[in-house]
Amino acid sequence: MTHPLKLNHTVLLAVTVLVLISGTVACAAENGPYPRILVTGQGRVDVAPDMAVLTLTVTREAETARAALSANSSAMSDVLAAMTAEGIEARDLQTSNLSIQPKYVYPSSNSANKNEPPKIVGYTVRNSLTVRVRDINSVGVILDKSVTLGVNEGGNFILTNADPSAAITQARSNAVKDAIAKAGTLAEAAGVKTGDLLEISERSSNPQPVTMARMEMARTRSVGTVPMAAGENTYKVTVNVSFAIDQQ
Repeated sequence: MTHPLKLNHTVLLAVTVLVLISGTVACAAENGPYPRILVTGQGRVDVAPDMAVLTLTVTREAETARAALSANSSAMSDVLAAMTAEGIEARDLQTSNLSIQPKYVYPSSNSANKNEPPKIVGYTVRNSLTVRVRDINSVGVILDKSVTLGVNEGGNFILTNADPSAAITQARSNAVKDAIAKAGTLAEAAGVKTGDLLEISERSSNPQPVTMARMEMARTRSVGTVPMAAGENTYKVTVNVSFAIDQQ
């Protein structure tokens, strides 16, 4: 005959084990993998640029560093005066680089003394000026004047927007709408429905700069003011979105 106390203890142990197993399964269901729809949405907005950022460089060479620097400073002073005359404010003018480099001549391979050290035969001075042009219609005139006054080495320039926040906000909204539409299409094709939005992340990109070399090539085909084609800047936003699958 089984003792009643021992029987009750066995039943209680079995119930306890069952409860533990049920809790473990429920926890695994909550924390483990679950059906999801993962999509990438893209949005873009094209807007005309309203500002240009130019890099203008003056390069001068001379036998001495003093002479090269003086010649460079004189030319750059003329460029700065021209910028001010065109209405460019002091806050939009910034020296971005100033270098003084010696020019060397190395002994030829036929030289009797091949171990002869290189000789300094002159100096090159470069002075670069970054200019923000807030009236984009005057960019061509400014480029033309700067070359006339001594700018003889080009860098990159950017046709951009002073405040692109509205365009980026619209591109972000378009990207989310695109993601929602894609998720709906995938769910419909699979015969399910989208559930709650689980996660969303964003990647953004800004317009790429236009190189000054293109402007210089355009200038050779025209007389007078440098021709300008502003075009449009494209602001893109990409979002990654995760939706639950409604299993009801």
